[in-house]
Amino acid sequence: MNAPARPDRTPRLEDFPYRLTDNVRFADLDPNQHVNNAVYATYFETGRVTLMKDRSYGLMPDGLAWIMVRLDIHFRAELRWPGMIEMGLGVAKFGRTSVTFDQVVFSNGHCVASAQSVTVLIDEATRKPTPLTPAIIEKFQPWLRRGVPHSN
Repeated sequence: MNAPARPDRTPRLEDFPYRLTDNVRFADLDPNQHVNNAVYATYFETGRVTLMKDRSYGLMPDGLAWIMVRLDIHFRAELRWPGMIEMGLGVAKFGRTSVTFDQVVFSNGHCVASAQSVTVLIDEATRKPTPLTPAIIEKFQPWLRRGVPHSN
C-alpha cells in the first residue's frame, strides 16, 4: 500500500515576516566547495540575534536573556560562493518559558535550508527559566509565521 501523498512542504520566503540578507563568504566553504553544514547554524543565529537584539522591538526585557536550547536543521540544497542569501524568521509557537522559531535560508529564490530553533527566556541573575509574560508575547505578534496555527 502506498503512503498518502503529502502536499509540498517547501517553505515560502513570504511566510516569514522577519527577513534580512547576507553574503555567502569564501570562508563559509568546505573542501567540497559548498557552504559547510556548520555555517548554517551561524546564518540562523544571525537572523535570530538581529531580531532579538534590536532594542526598538522590545524583545529583550531588562534583567532577562534568551538562550537557545534546540536547533534542528533541514539541509535542502547546496549553497555555493559567491552569492547572496535571504534569511527569514517567524514565530511558530510559544511555550511557557520558550519561543519556537521557524527559519529559512534562500538563495536565488530557492530554499537551501530550513530550521526550527527554540529559545528559552531566563533570569540573568539566577540563570533559571522564567515564564513569558503577556507583554512579551504581544511584542512578538508582528513576527508570527504565516500559515501555521499559533497558540499561547
